[in-house]
Formats: sequence, C-alpha cells, structure tokens
Amino acid sequence: MIEKALRACCDAGFWEPGALPFVEVELAKDPAHGDYASNVAMVLASRVGRKPREIAERLVGQIHDTDKILQKVEIAGPGFLNFFVREDVWATLLKDIERQADRYGMSDSGKGRKVLLEFVSANPTGPLHIGHARGAVVGDVIANILAASGYDISREYYINDAGNQMANLGRSVLLRYRQLLGETVHFPENCYRGDYIKTLAAELLDREGPPCPNDNGESLIPYFTDYAAGAILEGIKEDLGAFGVTFDRYFSERDLYEDRRLDSLLEDLEKGGFIYREEETLWFRTTAFGDEKDRVVVRKTGEPTYFAADIAYHQNKYERGFDFLIDVWGADHHGYIPRILAGIQALDHDKDSLRVILVQLVNLLRDGKPIAMSTRSGEFVTLREVVDEVGRDAARYNFLMRRSDSHLDFDLELAKRQSNENPVYYVQYAHARIASVLRTAGQRNLVIPSYSEVDRTLLKLPEEIGLIKTITRFPEIVEGAARTLEPHRLTFYLNDLAGLFHSYYNKNRIISEEGPLTAARLFLVVAVKIVIGNALKLLGVSSPESM
Repeated sequence: MIEKALRACCDAGFWEPGALPFVEVELAKDPAHGDYASNVAMVLASRVGRKPREIAERLVGQIHDTDKILQKVEIAGPGFLNFFVREDVWATLLKDIERQADRYGMSDSGKGRKVLLEFVSANPTGPLHIGHARGAVVGDVIANILAASGYDISREYYINDAGNQMANLGRSVLLRYRQLLGETVHFPENCYRGDYIKTLAAELLDREGPPCPNDNGESLIPYFTDYAAGAILEGIKEDLGAFGVTFDRYFSERDLYEDRRLDSLLEDLEKGGFIYREEETLWFRTTAFGDEKDRVVVRKTGEPTYFAADIAYHQNKYERGFDFLIDVWGADHHGYIPRILAGIQALDHDKDSLRVILVQLVNLLRDGKPIAMSTRSGEFVTLREVVDEVGRDAARYNFLMRRSDSHLDFDLELAKRQSNENPVYYVQYAHARIASVLRTAGQRNLVIPSYSEVDRTLLKLPEEIGLIKTITRFPEIVEGAARTLEPHRLTFYLNDLAGLFHSYYNKNRIISEEGPLTAARLFLVVAVKIVIGNALKLLGVSSPESM
C-alpha cells in the first residue's frame, strides 16, 4: 500500500521518482499505536526537502485499501504512519495455518540463493567447551531459518589442522606417552594440559605404538599430531551430533596448501599490488580497505599466517559458487573482521557478500553462582557435559535466549527445572497442554473442525484476538530472523506466544457445553500448536505431546 502511495505521489509530481526510499514496515511496539508502523515519511523528508508530516499526509491521501483490511491509518508524532488492521481480518489468516500446516512460516524469500554458513570451526586440539556450544547452536539455527526461507544453505566446519597449535598438540601427547613409559619429562607451558591428552596417550600405548617408540625426538610429533587430531575431531563430531548439530562438509586447512594453491594466490595478490615485501616478511595492504594497519601474511620464517590461510579459504568458498558467505565467530575475533573484508575485496568480491556473526561469551552458573573455568589448565566445562546434564532441548534453547552478540548467563539448575521459570519448559508445556486438550476432545468424540466449519466471529475475546495476531505473524518473524540473521527472535517470539496461551488457557475453558464455541476454540488451539511446533523445529528443540 505504501509503495503504491509513493508511486501515486510521484505521478502527481509531489517528488521525483529517484527519491523513493526503501520502505520499512515494523510491528507496532504499543498496541495503542496500531498493528504496523512505518517511518517512510521521515526517511523521504530529507530527500525531497519537505516536512515529514506533510509527506505523511500526502501518503495517507493516496493509500487505497482495496482489500478492506484496515480500520484506519493515523499520523503520529513527527510523521509516523500507524496502521490499524480490522480485528475480523486476523481470523481469516488462520486458513493459511490450516492449509500449510507444518510448512507454515516457510517462504521463498531467499529465492534459492546459495549461502555457505561456516560455524564452530574449533581447532581439533581438545573437546568442544561451553563457548563453542553457543556458536554451534547459533549457526545451526541460522541455517534452519535460512533453509525455511528459501535459501540453498550449506553448513561447513573449517578444521584448523595446520600450524604451530597442531605441533603443540602432537608434542603434548608425545610427552604424556613418554611419561606413561616411566620417563621424567619437562612439560612446556605452551602444551595442552587437559586430562584428554593423557587419555589419548594411553590409547596409543594400548595399541602397537608409534614407529620407533624409543625415539624421543621431534620426528615422532607428526605421527602423534595426526592420531590426536583425528581422535579429537571424531569426538567433536559425536558431541555435535548429541547436540543436534550436523555439517555438510568438514574442510581441512591442509587442503589449501595442496598444489601450491596458497602460494599462487599470494603471488597473484602481490602482482596486484595488495601484498608487499619488507625484507623477508610479506604484508597485506589492508589499510587500503580501512583497516587500522597492514597485516602480515607470510612471516620472515616463510610460514604463512592464519590470515593468509583465511584469505585462501574464503576465495575457495567463492570459487565453489556461493553467492553469500556467513561466518560465525567468537566475539574476541571482532578486530579480525576488517582484515578479512579487505582480503575478499582485494579478490574482487563485494564486502557485503560476507557477513560475520559474533557470539559473546557464556557465563556458566549453578543456582546463580559462577562456575570457575580455566582453559590454560585444561579445566573447563565441555559441551557434552552440559548436554548430558540438562538435555539437548534445554541446552539449545537457553543458548538462544539472548542476542548472540550479548553476554549470556546459563544456569544449569534453572535449565533442568520443570517450572515456569524455565523458558524451554514453559514453551514445551504449552505445546503439551494443547495436545492434552486434543486428546480429551478425542475421548469425547469431538471432531476438530476445518476452517470452513468454524464460526470465526465467536473468537472475539481480547485474549483470542491477541493469540490470533501473534500466530499469524509467525511468517514475518521467520523472514525477519532470516534477513537479520538473528535466531533469538524465535525464542523471544515463543516466550511471548507461550505466555499468551497459558494466560488464555487459565482463564477460559476450551471444551465447554457450547458446541460452536468449543469448535472455534479447538480450531484456534490447533493453530497455536502448529505454530509452536514449527518454531521449535527451527530451533532444533522437540515438541512433546505430554509432560
């Protein structure tokens, strides 16, 4: 409606066609301000040199509600447009929920665009810890949302299996192995100290052992590295599987060094003037793209940096035909974003074709008290420990209770609690409650009516109108979460929806002696159940029929 009104005003000569802005419509934050709101008049004002309210008045005069869905349009404040939808219109949207059922909320807004989503990508030097868990579920749910929105999504784990940290892993296992043989060894500060290193060493000792077991030198490190990295990666895959996270591909960093791929890429960048030499060191001119200083890509020892490998990895992604790249990183990588954007621009890719999602730290609590963790000493809470203690559903849901770029407090005891204080329990209980109502209806031989059989005018309580508005907005929530890559929108939405349903259920009888009203309410709660189930599925959380 707004776009048509803008064009009509253009045709009438009120402003030039080139001035037309991108139209944004949002849910009104206050029901007193209607159902939807737009600031289009304020955006346009600076372009055409007119007052926002004058523009708003022009637009309202050109809004033609041919489908008769609006009660009114108001101009508020400096020029906001507030749209009030007629209450009897909302219930007509329930037909879409019935028709689409478990596909309700899906769309083709992505139009098949190929997207590569890389997440977790933890070094295979130890088991996944609580920080990796949050990134894992954020990436997984973003992938689910994008797939539901019509994108061709691929999930990838980048294995950092080259460089010093891998040699340190092999050295750590070798030293523990020698200790098991009864030797006294010095354990360097930069080696990995977790109990899992001792376990790996013991496993090797139980086998036939490495070649030349009496060789205590550096030559054995590659053997120990390969064994340890392989075993740890298998453990990572198992832990992610228990968490409900799978990948389409595990990409090895070592592949970037095959056939001189990395060297060739750096040579091309040097010829293009993006890389320069200072003595034996190669520098990338990232300042040309807004970074605060140039960055090393090859050290004077001849060893490539992580940055060099990341440039090659992202180029590989584009070469595989992906239109859009998404990386999910820990918040401590914030300063790394400008240099990777510089890298892809030097390779002639649009910087907007890459989006980096930052995931903040998790504070693990037990009954409100922090749990101390230290990765240096190897004392940390693993992903598997959390899943085993609180369950997959509670773990996934709680990690999504805040924006990914904000700190998160995760209380293990609260996550296990079967009460309304526990958000995932509260939402799942709403689904189970409706299932119980439907079982009771079946026991009483009540048939769940179809949309055409329901008298929708009977659904007139404010709580019913509120429920209908909320569930019929679900497709907008999914599309918005896909556009912004914000999975927490779904948990916020479900918390609100569950609250509305429980309140309605506690105040009103679904099944009563009034047949037509019972039929209408049964139809409504079935629609609520479908939406809750579809939203939980996107979150990778189960929808129990009983609790």
